[in-house]
Amino acid sequence: MKIGITGGIGAGKTTVCSLFESLGIPVYYADDRAKKLMITDKDLKESIKKLLSKDAYFKNGRPNRIYIASKVFSDIGLLERLNSLVHPAVHKDFDRFYMDKKDEVPYVLNEAALLVENGSFSRFAKLIVVTCPEEIRMERVMKRDGISREKVLERLRNQLPEAEKVKHAHFVIDNSGQLSLIRQVWDIHQSLVSLQKE
Repeated sequence: MKIGITGGIGAGKTTVCSLFESLGIPVYYADDRAKKLMITDKDLKESIKKLLSKDAYFKNGRPNRIYIASKVFSDIGLLERLNSLVHPAVHKDFDRFYMDKKDEVPYVLNEAALLVENGSFSRFAKLIVVTCPEEIRMERVMKRDGISREKVLERLRNQLPEAEKVKHAHFVIDNSGQLSLIRQVWDIHQSLVSLQKE
């Protein structure tokens, strides 16, 4: 099975995914792969340059992430257009990853921040949403990325509210620190393994 896992910025998706990996489940980190594809996929690179200008890339072929972020995080329409270029390349890349792993494991996870926003959650048999109170998420991102509260708020505004993501979830993981993460991951893992056997 293909399983999607998502959550708002700073919700702790990577921590949760590492627990699934410890159970032998392969995780495709869509946002990390997207960054790689922006370097290695020639067609994607050309499309991004057409959209954002040649300044989107340095002379060495690496994306100018600060320039790209300054353009798209303040313009939701431009962000959507960038995503419409990147997402199809990522979907193809995930399908290759999945085909390579599917015979060895009961399911494969695809971790991505915008699965609900871009509608691609519907490509998965089940959706897991990682939740966490906004204040904790903001603190985590400020610390992790070394950015201001205002910058975090700007990013949050480009994502759906957590409650909207939860509406589409088959499983919800509470990462507020109130409940055992290991227990929640184990319970979901057991449910998915038994579903796969049916």
